[in-house]
Amino acid sequence: MRTLILALGNELMRDDGAGLKAGRLLAEKGYNVLEVGTDVFLLANHYSGEERVIIIDAILSDKLKPGEIVHLSGGEVFERLKAEMRSAHFMGAIDGLKLLMALDERLARAEVHFIGIVAKEIDLGMELSEEVERAVPKVVELVEKLTDTQSFKYSPENGE
Repeated sequence: MRTLILALGNELMRDDGAGLKAGRLLAEKGYNVLEVGTDVFLLANHYSGEERVIIIDAILSDKLKPGEIVHLSGGEVFERLKAEMRSAHFMGAIDGLKLLMALDERLARAEVHFIGIVAKEIDLGMELSEEVERAVPKVVELVEKLTDTQSFKYSPENGE
């Protein structure tokens, strides 16, 4: 299954750069990664009909601890992100993705995964907090597992 990984974030805003950092590590390993920064609409120009789209981004949450990893797939991407978590961007990536899916039938049929890293600090600076820095390699491992098996689902209880 062809996979496109969307790396989102702003590396000038500390933990908001976590998605970009994870995406760059995956690109170095040969994965198909598109860095969209804070503009998910760049996907419209680069989407080639991949059957799986994995989005990596920092999220804000009052219920989760900094550095925690959230993996959502299918419909829960749209439901849970709206209800429980927030994107670190003005127009959330998920809202933008919904619009793009309405415009592109191929994208609407794609298997969608969202991997969020709970941010601790969204402020000027290029360093990630310790909690988020420790989460980045786990996100890379999760993406590798997702692309190796279709049925894999991350579980925070067992770290896999």
